[in-house]
Amino acid sequence: MGEKVPFYEEFVVFSRKTPVSPCQEQFTLLAPNHEIALVMAQENFMRREKVCDIWVVKRSDIRAMTPEERKTLERVDNKDYRTTKGYGYLVRIWREIDQGMLDEKEILSWSKGRVK
Repeated sequence: MGEKVPFYEEFVVFSRKTPVSPCQEQFTLLAPNHEIALVMAQENFMRREKVCDIWVVKRSDIRAMTPEERKTLERVDNKDYRTTKGYGYLVRIWREIDQGMLDEKEILSWSKGRVK
């Protein structure tokens, strides 16, 4: 016949402390289905810290990248302008420009009424 499917499956439990906080992996558990896994996770969190949301995901549904796919994440050397550190020099440049610009009113104020 076919392969024997195990009664219990492995589920990964994720939680968030606040509605805007990121999800964090907490633990894994064995359960027969998603509903029981969620109930078991809730029971576990009643004895732990407060959370606002719990997610359960079947471990077999999580797909990791292969080593070949990870190579696509390597950065290209000529893309420094896309990182925020590339803009750190702007504050210095604007300060120099702002200090270097003199308008007529400022120059005339130096004379303190001596210019007729």
